[in-house]
Amino acid sequence: MKRYDYPIVKTFLDTDVYKFYMQQAIFYHYKDVDVVAEFVCRGNNFLGCYSSILLEQISMMRSLSLSEEEYIYMTSFPFFQKEYLHWLRKFRYNVSQVQINNYKGQLHIRISGLWQEVILWEVPILALISEVFHRNFYPEVTPKSAVQYLDDKLTKFFNNTKDIDLSRLKIVDFGTRRRFSYDVQYSIVKRLKKNFPFLIGSSNYHIARILKINPVGTQAHEWFQAHQQIESNLKNSQILALETWLYQYKNHLNIALTDSITMDAFLNDFNLYLSSSYQGIRHDSGDPIKWGEKALKHYEKLGIDPSTKTLLFSDSLDLESIISLYKKFSGRINVIFGIGTKLTCDIPYVKPLNIVIKLVECNGKPVAKISDSPGKTFCLDEHFLKYLRKVFNVPLRNR
Repeated sequence: MKRYDYPIVKTFLDTDVYKFYMQQAIFYHYKDVDVVAEFVCRGNNFLGCYSSILLEQISMMRSLSLSEEEYIYMTSFPFFQKEYLHWLRKFRYNVSQVQINNYKGQLHIRISGLWQEVILWEVPILALISEVFHRNFYPEVTPKSAVQYLDDKLTKFFNNTKDIDLSRLKIVDFGTRRRFSYDVQYSIVKRLKKNFPFLIGSSNYHIARILKINPVGTQAHEWFQAHQQIESNLKNSQILALETWLYQYKNHLNIALTDSITMDAFLNDFNLYLSSSYQGIRHDSGDPIKWGEKALKHYEKLGIDPSTKTLLFSDSLDLESIISLYKKFSGRINVIFGIGTKLTCDIPYVKPLNIVIKLVECNGKPVAKISDSPGKTFCLDEHFLKYLRKVFNVPLRNR
């Protein structure tokens, strides 16, 4: 098994942008909130054998900090506030917050502490697991071979879209967490920037900065999950999460994630004020066409012109499914497509890991995610999950 005497995660900004957006909102609104997050492998991979390598890599992260160039870069965005950025300059990863164990071949990871600190662990840890695993299993794969395969896909894409008006097509790299490796992700996004005019940005702040493309992202499921225990009235938890985000960011970063307690429960809370205030919504589970049609009907029912709103699709997309969805919805509503694993870990014969890190507790109490896709619902407390379903009237088919 390959060992590393150097850090795989080399820069503080090598992570997804929405982590900093959520972290800033937490910094101003929820400084004293504690959380616990746990690792889940949805596949049959036995990853416990990598626990010691991961511990070594995580220990190396204690020296990461925001460089002067990175700090200046972040001050260029209007939505970051000085007090937060000054605090972020002093931030250091607290390795004691992460517990990693190999239990009968299974990888167990538990992260606990203040939410404003714990929030930055998820993306680099997932990227580390993915890179260590893939380099061990597929040592022959190089950034060059990954880009060659991308070129083949792009040739096919352009051949298959000759008769389609792609003037409104917008695609974003969402591939940090489950990338083959950093070098592969960087090389693929660099090639897309050069040869693919529909790329509008990346969710990776470091890659966006050095390639001079837009950083793109808003919030994740954890933002809504934590509010299940922050708001004393569970029924109002999604509304509080949405309103607090608007208060923090006003006219910036206002695409809302819809599937923390299913799309139907979300739309019940997404009232006229919220629907008008948010630029749009993001799909991350369930049938994307049914989801898109529900969104259109919701806006129309409220008297909102869909052409003024945006749907961001980001669930298991590839170039073929993107074109299918683009043809279905473009012209009816603005669309953006975030493509992740099938961009940065799409290599012949390589089987990407299906791994996540999710919140399991907030302030010592359970939280849950009820997805629109079978198998993505997640909660360690069946009693709380049952109560959450009851409060939001979610049927048992969403398991």
